Amino acid sequence: MDAQLPDVEAGKRFYGELFGWSFQDQPARSPGAVRALKGGEPVASLAHKTDGRMPTVWTVSFATPDAEALCGRIRAAGGQIVSAPLPVGELGVAALVTDPGGAVFGLWQPVGHPGFGRRREPGTFAWVELYTRDTEAANAFYGDLFHDALFGPGADPDFGRAPISDVFPAEMPPHFLVHFAVEDPAATMERVTRLGGRVQVPPFETSYGTAAVVTDDQGASFALLRR
Repeated sequence: MDAQLPDVEAGKRFYGELFGWSFQDQPARSPGAVRALKGGEPVASLAHKTDGRMPTVWTVSFATPDAEALCGRIRAAGGQIVSAPLPVGELGVAALVTDPGGAVFGLWQPVGHPGFGRRREPGTFAWVELYTRDTEAANAFYGDLFHDALFGPGADPDFGRAPISDVFPAEMPPHFLVHFAVEDPAATMERVTRLGGRVQVPPFETSYGTAAVVTDDQGASFALLRR
């Protein structure tokens, strides 16, 4: 997963203090991009947002052995290709796509960089939730696209979906919300506000744990999760 930010240095200060991350330059991805490390293992990337019209967001990427073939299946199922598969140095091949409802996600065909070195522990990826206006269409699309990962033998997905209900603004587009594991949501929210971020949704109970939604000091939304 990666965050597209106006100011990567500010992002390093915010997330470094919030989650205890260290950082490593990642010029193969894009100028100024950095890999975030937790205990020396990769957990995320921060990149400079090159177009001011682009949203400041966290984007999750799903692993695939063949990004080109998966793009073909996405297009055939009613999704769109935002950025066609391109090599990222010797790290892998990346693409950016949408589902039929318009929710944006990435594809990652690993070569030298397999993905998360750590997850499901404090300060690392724990879950991603798709908020969509058509849950039946989402079930069909992702159920076909990632059937084995979601439903195959031994599947243990960190991926759920929820409807965009009346509690959301009418203009809210379908989107993915990345969740980071935390031990104490209340204490983490205090750090978020102290670092210049804000709390969007205070803690609430879900089927997968206690979550809260916050934004960083540049406007990128993410969730905190205690399971």
